[in-house]
Amino acid sequence: MSDYPLARKLILITGCTGGIGQASARSLARLASELPSLAPNVRAHVFQADLSTYAGAEKLHADVVKALGPPDILFANHGVTGPKIGPMGNIQDISSEVFEDVWRTHAGTSFKLAQLCLPHMESQKWGRLIFTSSVAALTGGVIGPHYASSKAALHGLVHWLSQRYCKDGITSNAIAPALITDTVMMKDVSPEFQNKIPVGRFGKPDEIASVVVLVATNGYMTNKIIPVDGGWTA
Repeated sequence: MSDYPLARKLILITGCTGGIGQASARSLARLASELPSLAPNVRAHVFQADLSTYAGAEKLHADVVKALGPPDILFANHGVTGPKIGPMGNIQDISSEVFEDVWRTHAGTSFKLAQLCLPHMESQKWGRLIFTSSVAALTGGVIGPHYASSKAALHGLVHWLSQRYCKDGITSNAIAPALITDTVMMKDVSPEFQNKIPVGRFGKPDEIASVVVLVATNGYMTNKIIPVDGGWTA
């Protein structure tokens, strides 16, 4: 089983109270459990963390390392929306405090977790850094400038991390979903909105999870922003 890319890998997934995080955890566990020699070693542990603060990110990483060891794969999937002002909203309705809170939660603590996970990944010449972005980073989105710009910041992080660490066996990618059911993003979204999506429906968490599995198991894919949006963006 040495050729199995996730054999004996520790995966840290944030944001597992939402649909994408839960579906990704199930898919990754299912992939391992299908291999008889790995199935007995598949375990899941739950940690609570406040990822709106750098201290919360540091505590989460420390708790994971103490209980299980250093992560081999980071899937930074946590996030918040903040106020929804829409594409035609008034920018004056977004305070500096809200802007900074959303940025810290998305870009700041994702950066901090990557920073904390990288020394172990470097030492073993293998690692995966995966971030949940959003199509809003590409289009401006339907929430507001605080959300769209904070997700776009993850793209710059991905590009820098990839060029710096790809030769160390560490890949860095972001997945950019749009309108996925059972996520905080979907609160107050009208069912009629799916008529604007070329495939004619909202996405499912499992459809994001399958991309997470692809990125986690592929050592040649790096420096990519991967839209999963039903054809919304070209």
